Amino acid sequence: MKKVTRFFWFCSGAHIDTLKKYPIEHNKYVGIGATIFFTALFAALSGGYAMYFVFNGDGFAVGFAILFGLLWGTAIFNMDRYIVSSINKEGTTNQQILQASPRILLAIMIGIVISRPLELKIFDKEIRQKLKTAYLKGQRSKIDTLEKTYMQKYAMELGKNTDLKKEKDSLERDINRSRYQLNQEVFGDKTNQTSGITGYGTYAKQKQSVLEEKEARLKTVTDNLGQMDQYLSARKDYEGLNSTRLFTEHQLDSLASIAGFSDRNWALGQLTYTENGKRDLDTYLAISFIGYLFILFECLPVFVKLMSPKGPYDTAIAKTAEANIHLAERDKERDMAVTDNIYDHNLDTDIQRRKKIITSQSDYDFERHSYE
Repeated sequence: MKKVTRFFWFCSGAHIDTLKKYPIEHNKYVGIGATIFFTALFAALSGGYAMYFVFNGDGFAVGFAILFGLLWGTAIFNMDRYIVSSINKEGTTNQQILQASPRILLAIMIGIVISRPLELKIFDKEIRQKLKTAYLKGQRSKIDTLEKTYMQKYAMELGKNTDLKKEKDSLERDINRSRYQLNQEVFGDKTNQTSGITGYGTYAKQKQSVLEEKEARLKTVTDNLGQMDQYLSARKDYEGLNSTRLFTEHQLDSLASIAGFSDRNWALGQLTYTENGKRDLDTYLAISFIGYLFILFECLPVFVKLMSPKGPYDTAIAKTAEANIHLAERDKERDMAVTDNIYDHNLDTDIQRRKKIITSQSDYDFERHSYE
């Protein structure tokens, strides 16, 4: 337990040697350190999960996720530790709040960042269903667009094909009717369309000739219709209509499984809306609650430090800092004094050297003048 306590003290950013002297402060900084540690742990899991989706399908996806998760968690841990340890308890409440405001904003941003990937995991089932619906809807839209483009591009050929089908249907009905009338003429059935004379006579031959003409035309229309159908089918292949099909359930499951971070993030946002575009309050509150929870959890170390009263440890740290500042200023003044003494000594030496040079020059001038 001593090792665990010292570890959480380290996480809180406290000066351990000073904190040991004040047992009343021990539990407070254990709580602060534990909060910072578990916040960093959740950040590592969240960052690793996000990176896993970035490299999803890659053989090294797990390795990249672990590496990034450790780096991200370490960065968040270091940032939170600095945020908490840098709050000065010597000032007034307003001064402390003002001092902590930028850190609280930063904590809110960090909370939003680390909460999003975990929200994606929590609502994974709903996200998959939303993605499958979106992919199916997108495929339908794509097929409709292709069909519309095809209809517009080959409107004349499609119209001719429709006319040929109508003519073929009409000829088939006429041929059946004419064949029936021919049989009546041959067997001597008296009607408005037959003579009533049995045998293959003049009227029967006329009806046979009309029937053959219609059959020949039907053959021509059928051939033309087949050629037109073949041409339009080739055009469908060319335009991609024949190869584009709605996704099966298995294909939709595969697409939802390999969806990237961006698609899943979009689907999570769409969960808060119903099919008619209205806000789904229950889902919105559930997703928002998770985000607010992580934001609060990230801000909690700062709030705990702000709410906790000034203790003997804070006073000792403040006095130690003040003493260190005083010692630093004294050392600075001493160093400046030493520098000034060295400068003065060098200046005196230079002045004496110059005096010697001037004296020597004066003696030389005097001797020269006497000689002359």
